[in-house]
Formats: sequence, structure tokens, C-alpha cells
Amino acid sequence: MKKYIPIIGLEVHIELSTYSKMFCGCNSDHFGKKANTLVCPVCLGLPGALPFANREAILSTIKFGLAFGCKINNLSKFDRKHYFYPDLPKGYQISQYDEPLCISGEFNFQKTKTKIRIRRVHLEEDTAKLQHQVVEGKKVTLVDFNRSGVPLMELVTEPDFRKAEDVVLFLKEVQIVARYLAISNADMEKGSMRLEANISLKSEELKMNNEKLPNYKVELKNINSFRFLKKAIDSEIERQSKLLSMGEKVIQETRGFNELTGKTFSQRVKEEAQDYRYFPEPDIPAIRFSEDEIKELKLKLTQLPRLVRERLVSEYGLRSDYVEIFVADKDRVRYFEEAVGLGRSAEVTSSVIAELMINKNMDKAFPEPGGFVKKIIELTKVKYASADEVEKAVAQTLTENPKAVLDYQNGKGKVIGYLIGKVQKELKGKGEIKKINQLLKERMSK
Repeated sequence: MKKYIPIIGLEVHIELSTYSKMFCGCNSDHFGKKANTLVCPVCLGLPGALPFANREAILSTIKFGLAFGCKINNLSKFDRKHYFYPDLPKGYQISQYDEPLCISGEFNFQKTKTKIRIRRVHLEEDTAKLQHQVVEGKKVTLVDFNRSGVPLMELVTEPDFRKAEDVVLFLKEVQIVARYLAISNADMEKGSMRLEANISLKSEELKMNNEKLPNYKVELKNINSFRFLKKAIDSEIERQSKLLSMGEKVIQETRGFNELTGKTFSQRVKEEAQDYRYFPEPDIPAIRFSEDEIKELKLKLTQLPRLVRERLVSEYGLRSDYVEIFVADKDRVRYFEEAVGLGRSAEVTSSVIAELMINKNMDKAFPEPGGFVKKIIELTKVKYASADEVEKAVAQTLTENPKAVLDYQNGKGKVIGYLIGKVQKELKGKGEIKKINQLLKERMSK
């Protein structure tokens, strides 16, 4: 079988955690709610209902774009994207086409020094949700409109990925950034982060510097975990490799992933942009942002994951695997840094705190860092032997080790370590090293 280079681009959809929906005042917290209870004429798409844009969702999208180095368009607009499906009540989706909020960003893999270009980050409304059920022995499909109109942010990359492993690393960073910015919980189990990958193959015989992309792409749609996405990408690469090696053409289509078989399956022929008949949304005015407003938003992005990583290494000297564990949970980072601050006066080191948090999960037992640090101090506090006990142990050790005493007096200073060990053995480890060292030197100098 011929060798091929995978060409992979991503589309990531993230539901924003605003209180209300994108174009109406309905509550956007739809997960687990009774069907069709969070609806109004706007999100049901009833005739004559006029939308109005959610400012908080727009600001959240801009902050997310800035976190990935995007340029923010001073002028942006919404568009109508037409397609017909049971979960789309209006027959079109309000989205963004040629003038999105954010364009031309990038993400850098530090280890491999490779760059992933971000084509755009735009904002749209989510669709309703189909529920396939059996009612009175018959298979039926019902529609729950609670999700219809929820703010949905979409990040689109250029086809710069070559390995499924890098795709997963990037997506984990996307999830962490959304959580750090507090714009979404990005929980894939609840559907608030959905993953799609566009995959095509280029023959390895072509020169690597040939920028021409394959004339097709296959979209893997709505996959709900990093693990399954990696499996789906690897499976699709294998499928396309076999087809191309046999001289067959790969059809441009949308495919799903069957978790039981580990194979992708065809869903529908993939649409082109012109099939959606985009045109500007006439009921929502264009969005304008000044450079000063954009700069103000950028100044607030002080706690991005990459900055936290740098701080944990430079200020606390944490090892890389510990850094990644902490960075995945910003609340745990805050807890760690507070604990380090509280522990400094008692000489509790950051490495000890990190060790107990990660390997013993001790922070889970103490809601507040103060209680955690207090427990560490109790565990590490040593009850030292009394001055009389130390004097007695030193005298006994010197009596029992005359040769070591003579060696020290003849200039062999290293023997002091041996004698300290003997004294500590007598004291069962409860001696204070500094005092033992001082006493030994005083006695052997006489």
C-alpha cells in the first residue's frame, strides 16, 4: 500500500455559558431540563419574531479568539445559513460567513515547534435536538427545542495537522482555555463541546513543500470524546489509504464513527458553501468594535494556560508532568499557589505541597488551603530529643568510637558525618542535626 500524508483540519463547536440564548431571553441552561420548556417565539422560529444579539456571547467569543492570537474584526455581521432539517425550525441558522468576529490566529506546539493556524472563530445559534424513541411499539423521532438558539462558538483551523495525537493535544488546550476564560464548561458528555475533523490524504511521493491540497475532504461529524476522535481519525486515514492505493476515488462526504466497530460510516454527501445560500441577516445590525475596546478585553486575559505553565515552572520549579496536571484545573492551581504562600513561614516547600496534592490527593480532604498546610506541618513536625539526651548520646558515641575521634583530630573532617549517624541511631532519629554537629566538634576539639 502506498504511503500518504494525512491532511487534517478541525471544526470545534463550544456552547457558551451565558444566562440567556443567543437571540432571545430564554434560559440557555438546557441540559437535563424537561423538553420544550425553555422556548419562546424567537427560538421556535415563529413568523414575525425578531432576534436581538447577546452581547455577553459576542464578548466571550472575542476573548476566546484573543487567547489564540486572532485578529478581531472591527466590523462583523451575522448571516443566514440555509438548510432544511427537522432540528432547524426557521429553515436557516443565524451564523457568520464572510465577516466573522475573529480571524487569523495560531497555536504553537512547544515541544515540536510546529504551528497550527486558526482560520476563524465565529458565533452562531445552536439547533434543536432530535430524540429517537420507541412509543407504543413504534420508532418515532421527537424534537426538543430547548437547545435551539443557545450561543454556539465555532473554531476552525487550517488543515495543518498531520497526526491524530497532535489533534487531541490541541483540543485539550481548547477545552482548558474555554474553562480558564469561564465562557463554557466545554463538557463533551453534555454536548457543550463537539468535535469535527476534516481529513484527506496527499501522496508521500509529492514534495513536502507542495502546498496544493487534495481536491476532496471527508468530515467526521459530532464526536464526543478525545479518545474516540483519535480512533476515528486513525480509522479514516486507514480507509482512505486503502481506497487510494487501489486507484479508487474518495468521495467528499460527512461520516460518523461507530464506537463498537471502530469504523467510520457514511452519513451524507458533504455540502459546499454555495449550497447554504448565505446572505446577511437583515434583522440584526452589524457589530462594530474599536481598537480601544479590543485592547481592553485583551488586558483582561492574564490567566491563560500557557502563562500559568510558565509561572509554575519559573516560580515554583515544578516538573512538567505535575504542571500539566495542575493546569488542567484552574481551581487546583489557585489552591496550590495559596498553599505555597501560607506554607512559606513554616518552611513548607512547594515541592512537598505539589507531591501531597498530586500523589496523595490531600487537597481533596481540605476545602481550604489553610487546613491543608496546617496538616502538613503536623505531619512533618519532629519532636526533638532534649539537650540532656543529646549530650548523653554524643558522649556515648565518642567513647565507643575512639578511632573515628582520632581520625577527625588528624584532619579527616568527613568522619563527622559517620559520628552524626551514630548519635542519631542512639536518639532514634530525634536529634537536631545542627546541635549534634556543634556538640561533636566541641567535644573533639578539647
